[in-house]
Amino acid sequence: MKDSFFRSMTWLHTWAGLLVCWVLLLIFFAGSLSYFRHETSLWFKPELHAGVYRDYRAEALAPQVRQAQDYLSRQAPGAKSWAIEFPTQRHPYLSYGWQKPPLPGQRRGDKLEQAVSADGQRVISQIRDSRGGDFLYRLHFDLHYLPPLYARYLVGFCTLFMLIALVSGIVIHKRIFKDFFSFRRGKGSRSWLDVHNLSSVLALPYHLMITYSGLVTLMFVYMPWAIQSQYQGDRDSFLRELNPVRVPLAASGRAAPLFDIDKLLPRVAAHWQAQALDRIVISDPGDEHSRIKVYLNTGRSITDEPKVMVFDGVSGELLQASPEQFSAAMSTYDTFMALHTARFADPMLRLLFFCCGLLGYAMVATGTLMWARKLRQQEQKRLAKGQAASLGLRLVEGLNLSVIAGLPLATAAFFYANRLLPPGLEQRAQWEVHCFFIAWGCVALTALVDRSINGWRNWLLLAAGLWGLLPVLNALTSPSDLLHNVLSRQWALVGVDLMGLVFGCGLFYAATRLRADKAVSRAQTSAPSRASL
Repeated sequence: MKDSFFRSMTWLHTWAGLLVCWVLLLIFFAGSLSYFRHETSLWFKPELHAGVYRDYRAEALAPQVRQAQDYLSRQAPGAKSWAIEFPTQRHPYLSYGWQKPPLPGQRRGDKLEQAVSADGQRVISQIRDSRGGDFLYRLHFDLHYLPPLYARYLVGFCTLFMLIALVSGIVIHKRIFKDFFSFRRGKGSRSWLDVHNLSSVLALPYHLMITYSGLVTLMFVYMPWAIQSQYQGDRDSFLRELNPVRVPLAASGRAAPLFDIDKLLPRVAAHWQAQALDRIVISDPGDEHSRIKVYLNTGRSITDEPKVMVFDGVSGELLQASPEQFSAAMSTYDTFMALHTARFADPMLRLLFFCCGLLGYAMVATGTLMWARKLRQQEQKRLAKGQAASLGLRLVEGLNLSVIAGLPLATAAFFYANRLLPPGLEQRAQWEVHCFFIAWGCVALTALVDRSINGWRNWLLLAAGLWGLLPVLNALTSPSDLLHNVLSRQWALVGVDLMGLVFGCGLFYAATRLRADKAVSRAQTSAPSRASL
């Protein structure tokens, strides 16, 4: 009975992980990079690298808000919304932005952002259009080209299988603590299994947390029936009762002057006891139903729910304010959201989350490679008996090469596209994204015909070169280089360049360590260099 249960759990662990492994690789890789989405977005805007925010200190908000309102009134009178974002640790510059009315076929209009120089006297309007880290953040749960609802269902399905694989892996792992200290180099399949075990156990608490919290964050998408039955399918009523300040009010179409926003600041300071502000958002400026929302900078608070005060855009009357304390259910949900996104974390804790996410990537990758190795050994037995080659083996090996080697290369191409595409290119941000998928598609196409060790080595070396030269690219296409950023303590930019160097060294090491498996090579009729992983 015991052996039967163990075999059942082993079968469940194997197939729960393998059926969705390649989607999980994308989720882990893009999700890990998302921990530094704001730092990445700043790197993607070299126009802001030279003295825009480094020495900026805000002495008083009122003059800045008054200046911002005057500027936005002139530049974007017909915009759907305005935004004034104050400097924070991860958004270290003052910026103005607005959202255009949506074009036919668009759900939301395009957003524009302009930054204010360090002395507050100049608006930097020529900022290249780029999605930066926001693309990687959205990619790990929206999958970009798929309709968002279908993509989130797919991601939720894969996440659920990931949770099953984790729990069943704990059950079947008899030597979980002993294997934590075991790694045998150069032992073929045994070495791959050691890496799989080590990457699994080392970040196991993170893996359980990130998988379960990922399901919780979208639980209303996956289980909407309670809302539908309780509110008769009226989701807006549910959202209004859950948090009234987040429910938008439709524009009336009747013009009305906007209230002077700077006159609201004394009331805001009194309500929040002069705490720092994050941003001010004005919806439908110039409309009778306009609203002014002032957001508190919650900093490192564990809650993910923003604190906001909502004012009437015409009269300046306070309409609503976020409660000081939320319900137990809401607080629990916000805590899971904050754990998943790590928005409360300082840079070192965020770096720890980033490393744990990459360990998850390594865990899934080694599992797929061990599976391919096992299929390759079975293939040799079939070929020895004169049977036809397996389509499944070619598919698994091709997907392994496409995703494991293709994702780092595609991400590097995304960074290079940001600096090499013309700044004035129409739909430039979307073309950066297209370059990501074009590079990824090139790896996938070559994997159809070449899945050998040489194929792996070539793509990994190319990715290593691109990542390793990322600081050089930044120095050639930005007003500041790595040394300048270190001396001026622009750590967000330094971190991205260092990430490129670390990724480049890691990929180069992986490429140079690749070799054909001896047992497989002897069994093949082709040259050893043609052996697949």
